[in-house]
Amino acid sequence: MKRWLKLIALLLFAPLVYADFNEGTEYQAITNAQPTASADKIEVLELFWYGCPHCYHFEPVLEDWLKNKPDDVVFVRMPAILGPNWELLARGYYTAEFLDAVDKIHKPLFDYIHKERKRISSVDELKTFFVEHGVSASDFDNTFNSFAVITKTNRSKQVRSMYGLTGVPTLVINGKYRTTAKQAGGNEKMLKVVDYLIDKERVAAAGAEAAAE
Repeated sequence: MKRWLKLIALLLFAPLVYADFNEGTEYQAITNAQPTASADKIEVLELFWYGCPHCYHFEPVLEDWLKNKPDDVVFVRMPAILGPNWELLARGYYTAEFLDAVDKIHKPLFDYIHKERKRISSVDELKTFFVEHGVSASDFDNTFNSFAVITKTNRSKQVRSMYGLTGVPTLVINGKYRTTAKQAGGNEKMLKVVDYLIDKERVAAAGAEAAAE
């Protein structure tokens, strides 16, 4: 009974202001839904590339949204690899992630490339950047060349087949839907579409729970 009441409440109080968001217009269903990092939370996955100016300009908008992220939502970043020259910085992100150094590296690396207009085109240049931001050279070498980082990097090469990705930044909601600023009508609007799809997933999950009673 409680699950039915939860479902009714979600249906009544879901934000009707977003009711005009339509599949095929502001967002797209992913042909083959992908597994997510957490079974009991709704995943919002950001696909990005450090060399992308659109990703750089989206970052502060995304950070504002994350300040009020709902408790039932988990946020995950995934560097996309849509070309050979994207791989180096993707491995850099995963290196920072495994070293628990994303706070030290992520925004500074974006700023270095887009604000300071510098380039990182080799492993040695990337290593120097990490060392300058508090990561030891040995930790960088061991992690950058680790099986775990290489495995994650190889998965990032599959974003076209997994998510139907054609450009970044793209946000994927619960492995089922994707949206972009171009589709939604801007960065802020893209996050409104994300909020709408999060609500859609809440309703679907509540319905499944209620049906299982």
